[in-house]
Amino acid sequence: MQRNLRDLYQIKISLKDVKPPVWRRLLLSSSTDLAELHRIIQIAMGWSDSYLHQFTADHQQFGVPDTEFGNSINPERGKRIGSLLKHENQWMTYEYDCGDGWEHIVTLEKILPYQPAEAGPNCIDGRGGAPPEDVGGAWDYQEFLEAYTDQGHPDHQEKVDWVGDQFDPDHFDIADINSKLKKIPKTFV
Repeated sequence: MQRNLRDLYQIKISLKDVKPPVWRRLLLSSSTDLAELHRIIQIAMGWSDSYLHQFTADHQQFGVPDTEFGNSINPERGKRIGSLLKHENQWMTYEYDCGDGWEHIVTLEKILPYQPAEAGPNCIDGRGGAPPEDVGGAWDYQEFLEAYTDQGHPDHQEKVDWVGDQFDPDHFDIADINSKLKKIPKTFV
């Protein structure tokens, strides 16, 4: 199969080990680089971009190189998603907040003909709200949810005081996500 220089990718980003499930389905150009994809994921998942992150694909790690931590990470800027995900159902991981370890699976679901009007990034589907940052990772999030949703739990009020009473683990607002995604400058479109 001959590939175009630029395709339209339908990807699914799923937060691993979290219940209720949290995932987003996006359309974006195959020429999107990993630095842009990082920004897209931050917006789509509702994260605040306050922590380190990395992508892992083909047994290589990509992120923002930091000489303090050695040279084991490849630069994400300029590394296009289309050079890593070439076939439908191929996937890579994206880890955000390496201390808490929010691991996301980024799966290429479909390769579509490129059309500038649809090149996005656009969120076309999803489920669930992102866990609060600093909750401690997937396993601690389950404990947080138990306390937060059970008014009889001894830690309930502490959790409500921490994140507020408006947190909804099922909240997914596609219009808000797309509004924010439209504000991203497009460097490869």
